[in-house]
Amino acid sequence: MSTAIGFKNVSKHFKGAGYNAVDHVNLSIEHGELITILGSSGCGKTTLLKMINRLYEPDEGRIEFFGEDISSSDPVKFRRKIGYVIQQIGLFPHMTVADNIATVPKILKWSKEKINARIDELLELVGLEPGEFRNRYPAQLSGGQQQRIGLARALAVNPDVMLLDEPFGAIDAINRINLQDELLKIHAASKKTFLFVTHDINEAFKLGTRVLIMDQGNIQQFDTPDNIVENPANDFVRSLIDSVKGQERFIGD
Repeated sequence: MSTAIGFKNVSKHFKGAGYNAVDHVNLSIEHGELITILGSSGCGKTTLLKMINRLYEPDEGRIEFFGEDISSSDPVKFRRKIGYVIQQIGLFPHMTVADNIATVPKILKWSKEKINARIDELLELVGLEPGEFRNRYPAQLSGGQQQRIGLARALAVNPDVMLLDEPFGAIDAINRINLQDELLKIHAASKKTFLFVTHDINEAFKLGTRVLIMDQGNIQQFDTPDNIVENPANDFVRSLIDSVKGQERFIGD
């Protein structure tokens, strides 16, 4: 496997904060992994994600994308290589499902035939029947269906890397589990690199091939779910695991 994303001594500080949002982080993510980034609010997980697609620039260090320093690329063109999904989804309400998915392909001047074929392909991939959903508007969809469309739109131009920032955070428990299962299928089918931010340890351990645990801008542990459960790196990780061991669906049970 090739390295998709590399952080080399990366730091980010926000004015007025008592500590770095991301503090001298070093890590490598291999292409094809589904990495979950776990931590409480303010731990640095979203900042880490936003530096990958250059919404934030690091104060120190460098970030590499398939071996290339991302600071040397045009930010707008670079972001087209990356899919980005957030909790708020951000579908355009005045546009149909098909037009929402086609947003970036149209900017890139794909042919109408190629766009239509891609829309149908992606709707099937996220478990929605094209004939039933392509002409609907966002207001006619459930929250879970909207999130699936957001995922399809992010996948539209076949990005090498997908960034997902708590995409299921506003979804009810049953739909959330269904979407998690769907995401695992989509990841397996796409063979892409996914980074998924969450504050839910069950979600992190269910989805992640490896889990990156953060606190106050620092990596506390970065390993497979099983290895983290069996060998917590420190007291912080140990307390995190102990806090949920009584929950029935926790992977460590």
